[in-house]
Amino acid sequence: MGDVGVLKKKTMICTPLMGQSVEQMVSEMKKAKMEGADLVEMRLDYINDFHPQRDLQIILRNKPLPVMIVYRPKWEGGQYDGDEHSRLEALHLAEELGADYIDIELKVASIFMGKQKMDQHSTCKTIVSCYVDGMTPPIEGLSCWVARLQSTGADLIKLVINATNITEITKIFHLLSHCQMPLIAYSIGDRGFMSQVLCPKFGGFLVYGSLEGSPVSGLPTLESLRQAYQVQYINEDTKVFGLISKPVGHSKGPVLHNPAFRHLNYNGIYVPMLVDDLKEFFSIYSSPDFAGFSVGIPYKEAVTGFCDELHPLAQSIGAVNTIIRKPTDGKLVGYNTDCEAAVTAIEDALRERRYPNGEASLTSPLTGKQFVLVGAGGAGRALAFGARSRGARLVIFDIDFDRAKSLADAVGEVKHYEDVVNFQPEKGAILANATPLGMHPNTDRIPVAEETLSDYQLVFDSVYTPRKTRLLKEAEAAGAIIVSGVEMFLRQAIGQFNLFTGGEAPGDLMREIILSKF
Repeated sequence: MGDVGVLKKKTMICTPLMGQSVEQMVSEMKKAKMEGADLVEMRLDYINDFHPQRDLQIILRNKPLPVMIVYRPKWEGGQYDGDEHSRLEALHLAEELGADYIDIELKVASIFMGKQKMDQHSTCKTIVSCYVDGMTPPIEGLSCWVARLQSTGADLIKLVINATNITEITKIFHLLSHCQMPLIAYSIGDRGFMSQVLCPKFGGFLVYGSLEGSPVSGLPTLESLRQAYQVQYINEDTKVFGLISKPVGHSKGPVLHNPAFRHLNYNGIYVPMLVDDLKEFFSIYSSPDFAGFSVGIPYKEAVTGFCDELHPLAQSIGAVNTIIRKPTDGKLVGYNTDCEAAVTAIEDALRERRYPNGEASLTSPLTGKQFVLVGAGGAGRALAFGARSRGARLVIFDIDFDRAKSLADAVGEVKHYEDVVNFQPEKGAILANATPLGMHPNTDRIPVAEETLSDYQLVFDSVYTPRKTRLLKEAEAAGAIIVSGVEMFLRQAIGQFNLFTGGEAPGDLMREIILSKF
């Protein structure tokens, strides 16, 4: 396995502060340092009743770490709506009082820097920045913006976009890799998240991370950058893995895979990837750097069409949850680790109840049992084929009847979805929910009638946020054995990790993480 990366040029972690008072700003500076920030971005335009002479002295006299001063006007997306001369004078004052960096907009850079040149003794560095509003230009257009920023004579330059598709983020990576001077470049918004976390791989000057309890759209937290992603170890050789899904906010993959990579000294990083269009995504992210993917809702079936090869199990199921890019020829190979993960989790729970002292049994406890499956998507198909391989008798419900019927033709019996609330199972049957019902934040729904839960011997829920869903709580109260989606998630993740790295996953560590983080 490759050695964990050591940065040749350290990418700093910066925390944006938008406190409404000087006291709050000073307090948050100290908090940022405690949480692991290398510097803070101080947004003066958010301070109520801001008085430069008074407030800048307090802020800069009490700074526990380097400070970047930003005083953003409304015409560049900020809060300041006053006199432009007064704004520039405040920035010059910040420079005189000991600010480490001053961020100035490209539009007024020549005015600001003309006066700055008169002071030859300043150690403050100037960042000239530009926000490209609207549709993200082609790479040639962005390169022109970078050239304009460089021509100002700034010490550093900053370019910000608002990506509407994750495929636009590759333009940021290109700029970071090719710029000949220190560059801060990223996208705001949810689809820009990856531009922050992968910034160190492509040579960015800094990555932004928010304070715990003060979330900012599109930004990881300081804690996650230091603990989960451990960006301090990312370098140009780091292999990128990620979850292709929509949504991705619920994903716990990064807190599981990244510490496991570090534990085995494997130079990899796992990130969430909010994907809107599979075809466009795979055509753009074709580099060997993007070595493998997990696949989540709603793409587990559709993604099979973008794989060059399918493992036989994935092909028979018709769903993929893991993709590996072959290093030899770049071909994408699809696998399914959901199937065995879910079925063995159910079997082990049944065996534990039947054989509490651990006696062995060669026969699957699912053999001959009625297996009621709600949901015939990717996860549902994996459950269905796994249960059928153990000799279970399947009854399948899905809101899309044709999809349910297609699955039932291969493995069992189909019922109309509207009948699920009135369905009376056999005594001792198994119930498996393979729909998003009950997932955070819509945690109050269950797929079956509550009064039927006492007829099931075991209830499984593929949802893992929250760990114990309402369905599982109600089933447990009714006397059923319950199996959380967390157990399936852990087992499928171990299978994925083995495929990602070609080695053996640290299963005990990953289980320990699951128990502490979920």
